Amino acid sequence: VQLQASGGGSVQAGGSLKLSCAISGTVSAIEAMGWYRQAPGKQRELVADITAGVSHYSNSVKGRFTISRDNNKNTLYLQMNSLKPEDTAVYYCASYPRGSSWYDSRSSRGSGTQVTVSS
Repeated sequence: VQLQASGGGSVQAGGSLKLSCAISGTVSAIEAMGWYRQAPGKQRELVADITAGVSHYSNSVKGRFTISRDNNKNTLYLQMNSLKPEDTAVYYCASYPRGSSWYDSRSSRGSGTQVTVSS
């Protein structure tokens, strides 16, 4: 499985962006797919993930971000609204066995896309 993230850019605080992750290959519906981000000098952190239609969000983005998956288009999305400067990071998409994470050796990890939010 190969994953390619896109859709990043520079926006002002309060703005919106929609990230896409194109999936080449097959990701089972029971596998998890997630968005992670890494800001300069910080550890990579989970932003949101989705498994069999059930989504989970970090507290820092809950209510502002929405993760979705279109199986017909083989694409994972992250709609980001009410962006804040602290959302600035490189965003990555990944797929991994249900219950695991980016760090699982069985995960597939995509390239990143830069999101910059200015105040």
